[in-house]
Amino acid sequence: MQGLHLTADLYQCACSPELLIDAQKLADFCRQQTIDAGLTIVGEEWQAFPEFEGQPGGVTGVLLLAESHLAIHTWPERGGVTLDVYVCNFMQDNSGKATRLIDGIEQAFKPGQAQRNRLWRGEADGPAHAGELLTENLNQDALYGFRFTERLLERQTAFQRLELLRSETLGKTLRLDGCMMTSEAEEFFYHEGLIHPAAMSHPNPRRALIVGGGDGGALEELLKYPSLERVSLVELDGEVIEVAREHLQSIHKGAFDNPRVQIQIEDGAKFLAHTQDRFDLIYLDLTDPETPAGPLYTTAFFESCKRALASGGALVLHLGSPFHESQQVKNLSESLASVFAQVHGYGLHIPLYGSYWGLAIASDELNPRAFSAEQIQERLEQRMSSENQDSLQFYNADIHGALFALPTFYRRLMPVNEVNLEEVC
Repeated sequence: MQGLHLTADLYQCACSPELLIDAQKLADFCRQQTIDAGLTIVGEEWQAFPEFEGQPGGVTGVLLLAESHLAIHTWPERGGVTLDVYVCNFMQDNSGKATRLIDGIEQAFKPGQAQRNRLWRGEADGPAHAGELLTENLNQDALYGFRFTERLLERQTAFQRLELLRSETLGKTLRLDGCMMTSEAEEFFYHEGLIHPAAMSHPNPRRALIVGGGDGGALEELLKYPSLERVSLVELDGEVIEVAREHLQSIHKGAFDNPRVQIQIEDGAKFLAHTQDRFDLIYLDLTDPETPAGPLYTTAFFESCKRALASGGALVLHLGSPFHESQQVKNLSESLASVFAQVHGYGLHIPLYGSYWGLAIASDELNPRAFSAEQIQERLEQRMSSENQDSLQFYNADIHGALFALPTFYRRLMPVNEVNLEEVC
């Protein structure tokens, strides 16, 4: 049947506690929101759950609507709420009413984080609305999304929820814990932007480490450098590599099987705590700080990375959106600056991440800003075969320096580097 299906998972709710545990208050609130949205209630059922281990129980409830339903469940012990709204659009378009309803309820719970999903069912608005629209938060006030025509697989690994979807625009797309990771059509923005500015600036990279990067895209870019004798890939979740091997060949291009590659399924922090190897380049190709990768965004872990760097080496990582996550970018850059003498922020727009994205190269010696376009072009020709140069879709000699030309608002988030700016360029 034609209609719109909306769901929301709300976390860290800062609403009045009664709204999470009092069935009558929650029912009264949801009824009023439904009426205000212009929808028609035809029945309802509410159930409060008893206390468990001294904690108040949650509430589950449903409003039966002439247009379909509203369902809600609360977890007061976790400050969590799940919402489910479906409206039929067969006789008239009720989409705006459904959106107003779920928006009003979400705002009342004041979530610290929310994950929204939007699914068009049937052909209510023609082929343009076919498929599944998935959204992702940039912060608590902003989100973006893409429509996917096919869900290829979905599984819960030992560490995270893994999804593989297909989009007409993006191709196959990997999603972890509700966050977009990589896609066939635009992976080159992130992977080339992550790898080449530091690799091209280093005088002679021979050993590199990637922590994370289970899709293989960063690995494939690094293998374009013949000087690299060994690249170690340390990935926490082996199932990500398994899925990538089978489904994302256009991204990794067989890089996992290259004889220069050493793959280790292990926690990155544990690996760096015991490794005796020294690396010219370390790349943190991780999920966001609020995911299981959180412990790898700390000063202590940055210090572990520094101990594993060879002389003149550099650490590279992404910081997040300087506009939407300014405090996170500032905090991470300050942590890096407490460990390394130089922190060079840079940025580019990454379509899959919905924003201008910040990255950083941290080092005691390596200054990626100290090269002209002519010098980078010379290194490109010396270090890469013509085939590998032709495979680049984002990075080139001119873009290298432009990456480090920061907008003023981003520059103000970065620490002052101990660099002689007269030598830069």
